[in-house]
Amino acid sequence: MNAVTDVAFAGLVVAALLAVVRMVRGPSLADRIVAADLLVLILLAGMGVATVRTGSTFFVTAVLVTALVAFVATVTVARYIERRGAR
Repeated sequence: MNAVTDVAFAGLVVAALLAVVRMVRGPSLADRIVAADLLVLILLAGMGVATVRTGSTFFVTAVLVTALVAFVATVTVARYIERRGAR
């Protein structure tokens, strides 16, 4: 099981690096926000893999709370972009 989780963590690290590149390069604010949202989702996936690896239920609660906060943040920023574009 450890080999599978190691491969999963490696894939998540590569995905996180690509998301960071997109956040830095942009070119638009929406691209950066989507990349930040993707980075949070990768973090959640990492917590899921850690849950499988350790068997601890702590990460399940952390995943739920983080997913809820990320959803609210994404909706808030999307509304901000929408209003900013209307002017």
